[in-house]
Amino acid sequence: MATETIATANWAGPSVANRTSNVATAKTRLIAIDALRGLVMLFMLVDHVRETWFLHMQVTDPVDAHTADPALFFTRLISTFCAPVFIALTGLSAWLYGQSHSKAEVSSFLVKRGLFLIFLELTFVGFAWTAKFPPTTFWLQVIWAIGICMIALAGLIHLPRWAQATLGLVIVCSHNLLDSIVLTPASPWYSLWAALHQRAIIELGGGMIAKTTYPVLPWIGLILLGYAVGPWFAKQADPAARIRRLVWLGIGLIAGFVLLRFANVYGDKPWFYAETSLRTVMSFLALTKYPPSLLFLMPTIGFGALMLALFEKLQEHRAMPMLAMLGGAPMFYYLLHLYVLKALYLVALGIYGPNKGTVFGVDNVSTVWLWVAILVVPLYLPTRWFAGLKQRRKDIWWLKYL
Repeated sequence: MATETIATANWAGPSVANRTSNVATAKTRLIAIDALRGLVMLFMLVDHVRETWFLHMQVTDPVDAHTADPALFFTRLISTFCAPVFIALTGLSAWLYGQSHSKAEVSSFLVKRGLFLIFLELTFVGFAWTAKFPPTTFWLQVIWAIGICMIALAGLIHLPRWAQATLGLVIVCSHNLLDSIVLTPASPWYSLWAALHQRAIIELGGGMIAKTTYPVLPWIGLILLGYAVGPWFAKQADPAARIRRLVWLGIGLIAGFVLLRFANVYGDKPWFYAETSLRTVMSFLALTKYPPSLLFLMPTIGFGALMLALFEKLQEHRAMPMLAMLGGAPMFYYLLHLYVLKALYLVALGIYGPNKGTVFGVDNVSTVWLWVAILVVPLYLPTRWFAGLKQRRKDIWWLKYL
């Protein structure tokens, strides 16, 4: 999201010193947000490297705590923070964008960017995953979900803030009550329900299908909550008070997750006592992502709130600008890393052939982490260049969409 326009905004104040302080505070606030988004990009890289080299070891949703290799389980667990934190930050960024634009302008931007993301998912992103053209399967994944959420938010921002927060909480907290509603293709509501809450396959005709990997209803609730907490990040807000709120929010969500999960009564599939303590812990942490359960969202957003507070405190740390640079051009990074990973996979498949059934794969999860370490710098350098280009070339309108 184009939050950089907020960082350079000019507003009136009682003195030059105060204006300078306000600008510094705004930049600190936005650096922390972009740094958290950058951390999400790194976590995402881990998961997508796993999917590249471990196609032969696909995990279920939630991950089966009885059978999953613990190293693979916890590597997968890292990625659970990505989509919730990123979508919540998208809502927050929309509110920040609205500090220097009218609601009509924010709505227009959200609709246009949302449609652009849906287009990317169906074209460039889809091709990066499958390397097939024309496609026979359209995977409606996270970019599609973000696009739909932005279009929904374009209308919902016109509600009062109390209504936004209430509706967001109702959706996030109660959507699991809808889990028992499973429609078949014979129902006239099947396609709509598959897009909203039921992970399913939609027949498009002509031998083509769409798979709703990311049903969007709970994500709409989450982006709305991200927007509703925007006033915490207003340029006049006290940074110390914001950090305290974030810390208490993070602690409260994680503690609430532990209590509700332990009760085993609502919010996700039940956990169980397994044959070992480790697998019992794995069962406790095995949560549903598609669509994200209440218990999936509580610790992931709690972690995000704590990290956002930490990053604002660590504003002077040398790692912050590097993380913020990744977070400043997330779509460019997303497309870049997908195509790099697909190219590496196709090269390996061409050289070694399918050594794991019909695919090429590696034997150890440690190889996944090795590849993550190898790729961080080669992916960071072009992303830094593109983020700098976005900052310098405000006259190129389409750059803000990446």
